Amino acid sequence: MQTFGQYIVESLKQYGVECVFGIPGVHTIELYRGLAGSGIRHITPRHEQGAGFMADGYARVSGKPGVCFIITGPGLTNIATAMGQAYGDSIPMLVLSTVNSAGALGSGEGHLHELPDQSQLMRQVSAFSHTVHHPEEFDTVLARAFALFGSARPRPVHIEIPVEMLSRPVKRTQAHERRAVVTPPAADPDAVVGVAALLEVARRPLIIAGGGAVGAADAIGALAERLQAPVLMTINGRGILPPAHPLGLSISAASAPALDLMEEADLLLAVGTELGPTDFDESLKTRRHFGGKLIRVDIDPEQLMRSLLPAHGLAGDSRATVEALLGAIAPAERQGWGEAAVLKARQVLSHALSPAQSLQIAMLDTLRDSLPGVVLVGDSNQPVYAGCTGFAAAGPRSFFNSATGYGTLGYGLPAALGGRVAAPDRPVVAIMGDGGLQFTLAEMGSVTELDVPLIMILWNNQGYGEIEKAMIRSQVEPLGVRIFTPDFKAIAVAFGWEHTTAGDCAALSGIVREAAAAGRRLVIEIDEAGFKPVGGSPEAPTARWARSVRPDAR
Repeated sequence: MQTFGQYIVESLKQYGVECVFGIPGVHTIELYRGLAGSGIRHITPRHEQGAGFMADGYARVSGKPGVCFIITGPGLTNIATAMGQAYGDSIPMLVLSTVNSAGALGSGEGHLHELPDQSQLMRQVSAFSHTVHHPEEFDTVLARAFALFGSARPRPVHIEIPVEMLSRPVKRTQAHERRAVVTPPAADPDAVVGVAALLEVARRPLIIAGGGAVGAADAIGALAERLQAPVLMTINGRGILPPAHPLGLSISAASAPALDLMEEADLLLAVGTELGPTDFDESLKTRRHFGGKLIRVDIDPEQLMRSLLPAHGLAGDSRATVEALLGAIAPAERQGWGEAAVLKARQVLSHALSPAQSLQIAMLDTLRDSLPGVVLVGDSNQPVYAGCTGFAAAGPRSFFNSATGYGTLGYGLPAALGGRVAAPDRPVVAIMGDGGLQFTLAEMGSVTELDVPLIMILWNNQGYGEIEKAMIRSQVEPLGVRIFTPDFKAIAVAFGWEHTTAGDCAALSGIVREAAAAGRRLVIEIDEAGFKPVGGSPEAPTARWARSVRPDAR
């Protein structure tokens, strides 16, 4: 016999869970009885929002679901924002929480952490929320969650357990002895053959690769080379093709040259992308004629019919579907338009980027090139927006941020820590603005407590600079955007970090190389007004892309 809390932890181990993020509370103590000595690592954030962001970063780097233990009531309302970001970006996250027990659940009597219906709240930011009424349900519910993570569109799942149930004695069941495995769905073979025939005869095919295609990077690269097709990578799809690949286009899908490329193409193959407005802008919906030449591949059949209706929709796993397409297309000598189209788009875009955007992309290029294998984790801030405009990531799962989808602030630091936990042998850099950092500043203490190296780029413009610019453009007197800026050096030292500054890309390169080699926790503060490109030249030595900064960016 064991308690249900212990049973839950053992069940998580059956599914390969290696760590959980959470803050212990009186309602979750029984979960910790099972966690101690289980071999599952526990990481304590300073706020439940931080737990969710850490789980998100862990999932993006590892490809495995991030798992959180969260208390009733305020724990869930705190993590809801992080779940919203993960929901918007299709990130697998398992949130296990407690809920008040029968008799107190929804009573309105004012019990500790009581909400009228917390599961209803969680349904707004999860694929599903389930209340466990009997321990016997748990195996099935957990299997549902992991089936979704591995074989459907991966979004957060919430499972809540009444507090008193965690201490109940339970027996190990037969189901508990095995891990339920579901094979990802495959697209219809006949439909694949039909689409492959269209791709073979297309003279100007264009591949659009999104975040749902990161697991298919090798297959997409092979298909692009066989067709001589450009690959336009969305923000969450960056790195599917490496920076030097002549068919890779790491630019904003909302930029005029990207849309012109879509116009010029005679066939569009969109893989693992929702074709959403934070990537493509609302202007995509004005181009309904794209649908006649659009083929979509997505694991979610509903998503195939959102945003832009395709001529053909293949519902299935991205990797399996692209591999099937590759197998159905015979190798042949193709002149193709790919390399020339990519070069043309880059040349057009190079003249549209502002000096500030060019410099910020140069900074990201410097980080990528100075730290082999680096994971760059961004918040919502100016360098990240510039990166979304045209930064070419070194590989899949190596550049992600909160500027897409839900678009929250405070994400970068805790998500970087989650990424560091997932990849302890890779350097990780958090890219924060001075405003966004103050949302989750306390998570610097979590990094120190774990005693792991981490580099933070702190882009300081003394407030919410992008909002201020947007207010000025709208002829609104700036208000509430020039916030108090603390002494970040003193804060860094107080949290057990080192602090330095960098005035140009050359200095930045030397600093990050030394910090990574020495395994330091380091804040590199960059003054927006004083930062220069390499050598102080007026333009940064980087590919320069084009996209206007989001007007709601902070």
